[in-house]
Parts: sequence; structure tokens; C-alpha cells
Amino acid sequence: MSDTLAGILQIVAMVGLLALVYKPLGDYMARIFTTEKHWRVEKALYKLIRVDPDAEQRWTTYATGVLGFSFVGVVLLYLLQRLQAFLPMAFGHGAVTPSVAFNTAISFVTNTNWQSYVPESTLGNTVQMAGLTVQNVVSATVGIAVAIALIRGFVRSNTDRLGNFWVDLTRGVIRLMLPISFVAAIVLIATGVVMSFHSGVTITGVDGMQHTLPLAPAGSQESIKELGTNGGGIFNANSAHPFENPNALSNFIEIFLLLVIPVCLTRTFGTMVRSTRQGTVLAAVMGVIWLAFIAVAWVSETHPNGPAAQAAGAALEGKEVRFGIPSSILFGVSTTGTSTGAVNSLHDSYTGGAGGITILNMLLGEVAPGGTGTGLYGILVIAIIGVFLAGLMVGRTPEYLGKKLGRVQVTAASISILTMPALVLIGAGLAIALPSTLGALGNSGEHGFSEVLYAYASAANNNGSAFGGLTVTSDFFQVTLGLAMLFGRFVPILAVLALAGSLAKQRRVDAGAGTLPTDGTMFGVLVGGTLILVAALTFFPALALGPIAEALS
Repeated sequence: MSDTLAGILQIVAMVGLLALVYKPLGDYMARIFTTEKHWRVEKALYKLIRVDPDAEQRWTTYATGVLGFSFVGVVLLYLLQRLQAFLPMAFGHGAVTPSVAFNTAISFVTNTNWQSYVPESTLGNTVQMAGLTVQNVVSATVGIAVAIALIRGFVRSNTDRLGNFWVDLTRGVIRLMLPISFVAAIVLIATGVVMSFHSGVTITGVDGMQHTLPLAPAGSQESIKELGTNGGGIFNANSAHPFENPNALSNFIEIFLLLVIPVCLTRTFGTMVRSTRQGTVLAAVMGVIWLAFIAVAWVSETHPNGPAAQAAGAALEGKEVRFGIPSSILFGVSTTGTSTGAVNSLHDSYTGGAGGITILNMLLGEVAPGGTGTGLYGILVIAIIGVFLAGLMVGRTPEYLGKKLGRVQVTAASISILTMPALVLIGAGLAIALPSTLGALGNSGEHGFSEVLYAYASAANNNGSAFGGLTVTSDFFQVTLGLAMLFGRFVPILAVLALAGSLAKQRRVDAGAGTLPTDGTMFGVLVGGTLILVAALTFFPALALGPIAEALS
């Protein structure tokens, strides 16, 4: 079987499997966040933290819960790293430096999982499990909770209540993230993913010398890393490491895990607004962009420039031979289209066209299909902007799902979509302009600029993957990338919750003859066109200086 046919069959199988679980998982998530029944373990937690699960919150109170919970997470994770030398299973690793601990704490709490350190030589098992893995679960659930709050804004009328953040967080963790990640961990371990509490194992290599291979509880980390669209690897090579991703089957499972919740949340949206076609349209927009980007990147990697790549017949540098071009591209486009950031190949080694696709995927706002929760509320914000533009063109007050879109709603949506571009362009511009940071570039010219652009796009979008080649260990990069992760996460969340609060206060308006249908192909084209238009106008100059120039050279 040729690589091309194998790759096509893999994509078909992935789409088929996602379609198979789309309805049951999407409807299950809708039930999680709409039922009035509390599980016993949930009631015990509510009693412990003194929360009334039946008391609903205004958007400001909901946002305070998100910010307060995240702030405590940053502080605790920072302290765990700084006090690592006193913790069990540290395996001789000392305290993490203040700048790296600051950057890492923000990174994992914001669901970015950017890593500017070598995990196996920096962190012991206690910090990995009690710190990073815990944040992999809860940070992903925070994103889902915010998306659910926005859906309630569309569903509810004449109220200032959006639900209870602590209830949404607890249910998301106990009823969704933990059960699925537990099963997924067992499946991944069965495929060969390592699960060990030892620091390493000594073996005799083919050279006759003794070598120590680091071990880790990778199985449990890997499942939630992908399911929660986190992406931080327990080994430095991430999902290219055979202990994290040993074969084609584990690779397929990991891609499925990182796609499944963002895709199925569109069904959850449709179910909760009582129009499943609304969710189907959004899923279709996500799917078309995903498939188109896979096609462009695949063609670029199999038709490379340069004598070495042409002699090999494809751009094989930076690819694991057990995956090849098709599985590497499928993983790369999926991980940058979500906020996962895990990698099974070196994106820095991609051709100009394929590397540009990974950057563009993030610059679109990661909505194809996006992260857990962030993808859904991201594309809903784009849909609101699209409906507003359509209303301006026909001279009617824009409406979406029975809610009028006025100054307050459009302002909140605009803040949400403009935060990321501001962080990316300002951060990348400063890094390129300052002479002291140029030595961190692994390459010069267009590719070097792409490395910097990728880094800030990854941080501001809470993706966490790295182009590679760029050394970010200096205090400048640690602080600026940390701030990009922080503002890139919480400014849009605050804007989305404010939007949800304003929508919930409105009275539902019945659809009229002039109402734009939002459950058909025309609306899908409008949303997709708005998405591409916003990104093209904002980032085309930067892309032209980097990946486009490299692809044309």
C-alpha cells in the first residue's frame, strides 16, 4: 500500500470515527451541564468548598471564579516547582529557576503547556503528576465551562444568571475528563506507551555501552494531554518519543483524542439551543478548514524545494519514519488547529508551505476545531461578527439565535478576536526589533522570522507547540511569552462571559422574514469567509515576511 493511500484511509477512518461518536458524546455533554441532579461525590465536594450548587451566578461572579481558581493554580504550581527538591520522587532534580517556574505555571494553568525546559531532566514525578497532570484536567475543563456559559447566554432570556462555575467545573472533571482519560490511558498503555514510576532503566546499547533511559508515568499524562488539548510532553521529544507514541495505532488514537471533544461540542451547542443543525453548520466549517489545510500541507511536504528533499522524494527531515509524511501532517494540522500543541514531528523542518499552514492554523484563532471549549466559543464569536457584518450590508438589526447583536455584544466579540493579534504582532515585533534577542534565532532570514512569529502565535493562542530552533530560555522570552499566554487566555474569556451575560438579559426575538438563516450552507460560508477575512487582513504582512516568502524562494 502506498503512503498516499494509507494517509487517505487514515483520514477517512478519523472522520468516520468522529462522526460515530459525534451525537452520543455531544448529547452526553449537553446532559452533563443541563441536568439538575448532583452526584454524591459532587455534593461532598460542594460541601467541602462551601458552595451552594443550586445558586446561580452573574457573569461577573462566574468570571471571578474562573480568575480566582486559575490564580490559585498558578501559585500552587509555581511553589511545587520551586520546592521540588523537598518532594518525593524528585530523583535528584532541584528547584526550577524562578523565570522557568513562572513561565511553566502560567503555561499549564492557561491550557498552553508551552515548555522551555527539558522535562525528563528538570521535573520529577511528583511535580509532573500533582502539578502538570492536575492542570491538564482542570484547565481544559475551565474552557468547556466558559463555552457552556456562552451557550446559556443564547438559551436564556430576561435573566442575569449564567449557571455556577464551580458546578460546571466539578461536573466537567468528574463526569467527562476523568472517565474518558482513564479509559484512554489504559488503551494507550496497551499500545506500548510507558507507565512507570521509576526514574529510568539502564540498558546495553548496540555500541556495547551502558545507557540510562529516563522513564515516567507517560500513559496517564498522554491521555489527558491529548484529550484536554493540552500538549505538554513528559519527554522532551513529546509525541515523537517512542515512550509517548510508539506506533501508528497510538498515533491515531492520540489524534482522535485531541479532536473528539472540540468536534463534539458543536453537537452540544446544537442540542442546548434546540437546533442541532446550528451545531452541524459550525462543525462543517471546522471540518472544511481542517481538510483543506491537511491537503495544502501534504502537497507542500511531498513537493519540496531543495536538492536533498527532492532526491528523497519528500521533505522527510524531522519526521519519524514510523509515521512518515501523512501521519506527521495529520498530527501537525490537528494539533495546531486545536490548542493542543503536542507534536510528533519537528515543525521547524517543514517546508515553507506546510510550516505556514501550522502558523496560519493558530492565527485563525484555533477554531478548526479548536481547543476544549475555546474552539466553540471562538467560532461563535466569529459567527457573531459575521452576522453583524451581514446585517450592515442589508440594513437590518443583526440577530443570532433570537438575540439582537448591538453595541455591547459586538464590542465584547471584537475584544475577544483582537486580543490575540495584538499580542502576536507586538510580541514578535519586539523580539525582532531588539538586538539582544536576535542571537536566540536558530535560523536567519524568512525562516528565522517564522520561528519568532510561531512562538508568539503559539503562546497567545494557548497552543504551546514550538517551531523549534528558537532558544527561549532568556528572561525576555520567559516573561513576554508568559504574559502572552496569560492575556491570550483570560482577556477573551472575560469578553466572552460579558457577551454571555448581555445575551442572557435579552428577551428572545422571534425570527422574521428578514432574519438571516443560520442553520444552512450560506451561513457556513459566511462564518468561514469572515474567519479567513479577519486573519488575512490582520496577518498577511507578517506571513508574507516569513512562511510565504520562504515557500516562494
